[in-house]
Amino acid sequence: MTRTRARRAPSGTAGFTLIETLIATALMVAILAALATVTAQWLPNWNRGFVRVQRTELLSLGIERVVADLAAAEYVSANYVTRKPVFEGRELAVTFVRTAIGPNSLPGLEVVRLAETSDARGLALVRTQMPFVPAAPNAGVDLGRLGDPVVLARAPFRLSFAYAGSDRVWRATWIDGAELPAAVRVTVRNAATGRTLSVSTAAIVHVTAAAACVRVKASRDCTNPVEEDVAGGKQL
Repeated sequence: MTRTRARRAPSGTAGFTLIETLIATALMVAILAALATVTAQWLPNWNRGFVRVQRTELLSLGIERVVADLAAAEYVSANYVTRKPVFEGRELAVTFVRTAIGPNSLPGLEVVRLAETSDARGLALVRTQMPFVPAAPNAGVDLGRLGDPVVLARAPFRLSFAYAGSDRVWRATWIDGAELPAAVRVTVRNAATGRTLSVSTAAIVHVTAAAACVRVKASRDCTNPVEEDVAGGKQL
């Protein structure tokens, strides 16, 4: 009868003892705790930085839209009686007429209003628009149909406007003018600090007077044309 001998592991074979396992576990717990602490401190800062970058990009896109709208302002009167264009410029709001744009816009003109409003999230610069329809004689454009609001800038950024004519003098308002302003300055401030930001810019208006004004010698004659052209003997 053959006896089976029990095989014994060599005395020199390496292995983990219970103490070594506990030490390794404690080190892993310490490393994970350190990573969790660093992440907890770093993640909020990363989130704030991401939000700041996103807010700046949205502001840049909003300013580009504002400048493009203002530059495309058209010399359009409210009705056939008045020769003055539809343009009302204030420090925190500006209303004007431009060629309609957008995938859902019909061909023609539209009234655009850029104005600062307030909602649950604070102050915001909102763009609204409506199709332009000539008003009745001695009446202005009814802005009650303005719609399709689009937020272009939001707190803590605030946008304000200033207007300059051919004399290059900046004014806080441009109301009931005979011509459109030659330029509109867009100033961007931090509402919390009041500091003017470097992204502030100006829009050059492409058309400032009516096409008929090329035949007159002075802007007052364009606004209030004389009954008869002395040089040509023709009615204006």
